[in-house]
Amino acid sequence: MSRYDYVTVGHVTVDVLTCDGSRRPGGGAFYSALQAARLGLRALIVTKGQPYELQQLLEPYREELKVRVMPAEHTTTLATRWEDGTRRQRLLAWAGAIEETIEVDTAILHLAAVAGETPKHWRGKAEFVGVTPQGLLREWDKDGLISLAALDPQAIPAHFDALVLSEAELAHSRWLIASRPDEGVESQDAGSACVADHALVAVTAGAQPTLVYLPDGTVLETSVPAVAEPRDDLGAGDVFAAAFFVALHEGRSPADAAAYGNAAAAVRVAGTGAQAVGDRMAIETML
Repeated sequence: MSRYDYVTVGHVTVDVLTCDGSRRPGGGAFYSALQAARLGLRALIVTKGQPYELQQLLEPYREELKVRVMPAEHTTTLATRWEDGTRRQRLLAWAGAIEETIEVDTAILHLAAVAGETPKHWRGKAEFVGVTPQGLLREWDKDGLISLAALDPQAIPAHFDALVLSEAELAHSRWLIASRPDEGVESQDAGSACVADHALVAVTAGAQPTLVYLPDGTVLETSVPAVAEPRDDLGAGDVFAAAFFVALHEGRSPADAAAYGNAAAAVRVAGTGAQAVGDRMAIETML
């Protein structure tokens, strides 16, 4: 593999919007890679699914993204609806786990699980490793209804540079921000203390301030730009993560990187779908 600036690993999904039946590409691997590409980085998605279906789904973005598909019988498909302002999702099809034999040569490696598929090992070189564990906290019943469950420490890499999750997800993985087991958070694994020792953890909360937990125990609070008329929030957390990881890798401080991520997410929420993912000029303007 030739060298890339940003490699995402995770399922590119088919997002079926129940309000109108439309089908869109989705998943953290897609939205994060697209944000990285629009920041001027050479981006690659390593995913798994039905090759022809993914090719058709991603056709509008073929000039921006490179895609490596591990063939599967199905593409991970999610039905999405909104109830009282809350997003509800149901798993209609699953592409299966991504094998732990991937090779990377990249500046930034982003493990972006959507449905428990990402490996925690890889071969090759990555200067910076970012994790969005959303899909590792998900479970689904026999009808495909998705809910959140506890994050298994064994499901993520032992060492990474930064991790992004939502406030709701943090409730199921508070050990990520516990520097000592006696701080009132039950340690699930000896490796949990290691996380706090070396990695940044950013917690997003929609329009509320983003919190960044530093390795030394400091907590930074960064406000979110106001969006006068928000459209939809699909992929907003993934866009934040990509902009946050890129800013950190480029040498910005954690506070500045979080502000940059918040601005990127605000640009996305101000529009509809993946076409609303902004470039550097749009993000700087929002800042």
